[in-house]
Amino acid sequence: MIDDSIFSEHLQALKAEGRYRIFVDLERLAGQAPYALWHSPMGLKKVTVWCSNDYLGMSQHPAVIEAMKKAATKYGVGSGGTRNISGTAHPHVILEQEVADLHGKEKGLIFTSGYNANEATISTLAQGLPNCVILSDEKNHASIIQGIRAARCERRVFRHNDLGDLRANLSSLDPKRPKMIAFISVYSMDGDIAPIEAICDLADEFKAITYLDEVHAVGLYGSQGAGVAAERGVQDRIDIIQANFAKAYGVMGGYVTGSRTLIDYVRSAASGFIFTTSLPPPVVAAIHQSIRILRQDYTLRKQLWQRVDLLKYRLEKSGLPYQRATSHIVPVVVGNAIHCQNVCDLLREDYGIYVQPINYPTVPRGQERIRLTVTPAHTIEMIHTLCDALEDVWDRLNLYLAA
Repeated sequence: MIDDSIFSEHLQALKAEGRYRIFVDLERLAGQAPYALWHSPMGLKKVTVWCSNDYLGMSQHPAVIEAMKKAATKYGVGSGGTRNISGTAHPHVILEQEVADLHGKEKGLIFTSGYNANEATISTLAQGLPNCVILSDEKNHASIIQGIRAARCERRVFRHNDLGDLRANLSSLDPKRPKMIAFISVYSMDGDIAPIEAICDLADEFKAITYLDEVHAVGLYGSQGAGVAAERGVQDRIDIIQANFAKAYGVMGGYVTGSRTLIDYVRSAASGFIFTTSLPPPVVAAIHQSIRILRQDYTLRKQLWQRVDLLKYRLEKSGLPYQRATSHIVPVVVGNAIHCQNVCDLLREDYGIYVQPINYPTVPRGQERIRLTVTPAHTIEMIHTLCDALEDVWDRLNLYLAA
C-alpha cells in the first residue's frame, strides 16, 4: 500500500506558495467564441475567454469542423495504432507533404503533439551525432529542454536572445564538433521574437545545425502563415523547423520539417514517434483544411493584428505592467503567485473574464503573470471591457502600476 502522505505534503506546499493549479471547468461552444460556459460553484456562468492559444478561432471554423465530420464518416474516429504497425493513413501522407511545402523543405513528419515532436526529434538527432553539443536559449520550452535531457549530450545554455553569449559559447567549442542551436521564434511567456537571421549567421560561421521552434508563429506570420522565419526571408537557412497544429491552426498535433534524409532518420529512429499511436484521420483532415484556409486567406490574421494593436494601446494608457513585445502575445506581470491567482479569481467571478495564472516553473519566481491572447472573435468593446476590469482589479488588490 502506498503512503500518500509525502504527495500530500508536496501538494500542501504548492497551495501555500500559491502555485497549486486550479483547472476551471469550461464548455467552449462552437460558433460562440470567445464566450464559454463556466461550471461555477453557483451554476453555469458565461465568461469571455482571454487566454486561449486558439489564436484565430480555427477550432470553430465551419469548414474545419466539416472536414473533421466528413473524415470521421469516411475513415472512422481512430487511427488504429502506431504507423509502423497499423499502417500509415493516407491523410497522414498528404498532411506531411503540405507542411513540407509550407516551409519549403523536402519532407515533413507529424506527431501527436508539439511536445512530442520536440522531445523525440531533438533527442534522436543529438544521439545520432557523436559528441554533439546543443546550445539552448535559456527560455526554451520545456519540451526542448526535455529533448536535450533525453539526448544525454552536453548542453550549453546561452542567455536569452543574447548573440554575444551565443558567440562566446560557440567560440569555445572544437570547430569540428557537431553543434546544434535550439531556439524559438516567438517566446510564448514574454511575447518577444528571436533574432533569427543573426543566429543563422552564427550557425553558418561556426558550422552549427539550426533547430527552430515556430509553434506560436505558424498560421500567424508570413504571407502564407509559415512563421517568422518565412516572414523574414530566412526559412531556407533553418535546418529543422518544428511547429504544431494546436495554436493558430486550432486542432492538435505537432510536426518537424527538414531534408529528406534527416526526417527519414527521425522517422526510423525516434521512439517517441515509433511507439505512439498516430493522429486520427479526422483530426488530420481538420488540420489540413485549417492550413489550406490560412495559406490562402490573410483576413483573420489582419483582424487579429488590429485587435492586438488596440489591446496594447489601451494597456499602455492604463499604466498596467504589461510586458512590451512585438508579437501577438501580451503578458501582464503581477509578480506574486498568490496575487496572480487572486487577479484571475476576481476577473472570472466579478467580471466574467477568464484568464489563468502563469507561475513558476513556467516563469521565474517574481515574474508571475497573466498572458492575454486576443483573437479576431474579440470585439473592440470586449477589449475596452477587459482593460477597464483589469484597472479595477489592480485598484481593488492595491497592485503595482507601471510608471
